[in-house]
Amino acid sequence: MHIVLGIVFLLVAILAVVSVVRQLKYKNIFALLFSAATAVVFGFFSIATIISEISG
Repeated sequence: MHIVLGIVFLLVAILAVVSVVRQLKYKNIFALLFSAATAVVFGFFSIATIISEISG
């Protein structure tokens, strides 16, 4: 069941990376910082969750 949570976290991280690219284009620094922080945090937790579930 936790693997589904890891996949959802990964989808959120991917959307945050798309937002980072978009905010770079708009030059919106405040939104860029929040998008980058979201991408890093959700990316870390998604990879950690998936690795934890795969390794047992």
